Amino acid sequence: MPLRSLLLTMAVTALMSLSSPHLLLATEQTPDIPKWLQAHVGTGDGRIAPVVLERARALYQRKVDEGAVENPCYFAMDATRPSSLRGGRLGRRFYIICEADKSFRAISSGYGNGRKLRRANFSNGRTCAKNFSNAEGSNLTAGGVYMTAETRESFKGYYRLSGKKTPFVRAFLPFVGEGDTANAWERAIGGHQAVGLRKRCRYKNPKSEYADEDGYVPYGKLVNYTSGRSNGCTTWSPSESKRIIAMVEDNPTTLYIYPEGGDIDAVAKAVKEKKSLSSAGLYWNAACLKAIGAPKFWPKETLQPIINEWRDALPKGPPRKLPICK
Repeated sequence: MPLRSLLLTMAVTALMSLSSPHLLLATEQTPDIPKWLQAHVGTGDGRIAPVVLERARALYQRKVDEGAVENPCYFAMDATRPSSLRGGRLGRRFYIICEADKSFRAISSGYGNGRKLRRANFSNGRTCAKNFSNAEGSNLTAGGVYMTAETRESFKGYYRLSGKKTPFVRAFLPFVGEGDTANAWERAIGGHQAVGLRKRCRYKNPKSEYADEDGYVPYGKLVNYTSGRSNGCTTWSPSESKRIIAMVEDNPTTLYIYPEGGDIDAVAKAVKEKKSLSSAGLYWNAACLKAIGAPKFWPKETLQPIINEWRDALPKGPPRKLPICK
């Protein structure tokens, strides 16, 4: 290549990286990705899109260099992918990558269901996510940089197992964010198994360590929503949740969630202008993009006042107690 052309190309590339970092990251290829891992790169089910891997890998390597991470594994999530596929199969969009032992696993996970309020509808369907936000109380997924923190457990209530009332205690893996996701702790964002308790009533059990001041404990039905949505957290099947939490117990690692706000805005702009995402150097799962039309990012500066107004309008008073079990 002539020197003049080479210099021109370098200048254009530098300008792109300054004006549109998401565009550059979505198109460039990282040459040092090992061959065994390259075999898992792609847009099909069970594979990881290039931009998702590149950013997740860069985050992990940065944290290792900083001395913040010693875990041989790191995580990534592609929230543009569908929850379910044809034939009732679960869509896989959460990735567990352990380069030390050359292992790669793609599993299912949930995304934020959002809310439908009078002033704004930012709810998501069961299959594909259209809305994203980092606003507290939005119940939406926020893409970006995270690290895992210390696991904690919380009692949800009793449920019936093999004819016996059994306490349900769920482990929660908090995420600590940076930049646009710095309020992850405030938002109580993290990972846990996609199982919850649909509380129906409360019964007297003063001997229970979980009993309230009146000696009552909640009772309900255990619900598995592995193929559904969440309140903004990342959710996994019970078996995968146990495996993931065990991997990071006392050994934190990184999690990169795609897409970030800049990616969402760029894709929405390309759709509006009827441009090809690939030609624009952008990425979104094709099936979900067709289903949602165009994604939308709600920055907290825009959405938080709406959520706060809705909260202020809610009836005041003590929370309603569950009825007594019959």
